[in-house]
Amino acid sequence: MDANTTSPTLLSRVRDPADTAAWREFDSRYGELVLRYCRRWGLQHSDAEDVRQMVMLKVSKALRDFKYDPRRGRFRGFLWRIVRNENLRYVTRPNTAPNRVVTHGGLTAEPVAPRERDDVWEEEWIHHHLRLAMRRVRETFDPRSVSVFESLLSGEAVNAVARRTGMTTDAVHKVKQRVRDRLKDLIAEQISEEDQLDV
Repeated sequence: MDANTTSPTLLSRVRDPADTAAWREFDSRYGELVLRYCRRWGLQHSDAEDVRQMVMLKVSKALRDFKYDPRRGRFRGFLWRIVRNENLRYVTRPNTAPNRVVTHGGLTAEPVAPRERDDVWEEEWIHHHLRLAMRRVRETFDPRSVSVFESLLSGEAVNAVARRTGMTTDAVHKVKQRVRDRLKDLIAEQISEEDQLDV
């Protein structure tokens, strides 16, 4: 591709319902965010999957009929409104238990209260961008650097990582700094791409 040619963003591409590759990428990018948010509402995994599918259909229709309106805000808020509305529709349907207990990796927790759900979306959004950036880091950094960084993230001390890997503590610090800087850049790029389409 010519260096001066701007490739279309994913959000622009998904406005074309015929672009199935864009929709697969969109679902791969945002599906997990939707699922995690639904689970925090108290939905079981299968119910959260149903909501995710409905969200994708609604997003598809909304973007197809898109008309620019600066009062409506950014993609982040647009997606949240759709997910929240589909969750509400799902949990208020007949025969739905309103306060089910949900299991997270063997742990039991009560669903979040309605007033806390905005904060939950913000928290999940941050984690979503970190997960996306880490996925790209794993694809582009050498496995040893990724392993070192993930060990540090999990709480292992720099000295312990250095001893275990045969690296110096300075080398471990440099890996940490390089990966952290790349994560910041990737997250900024991801958010910038989303912000190019106001919805």
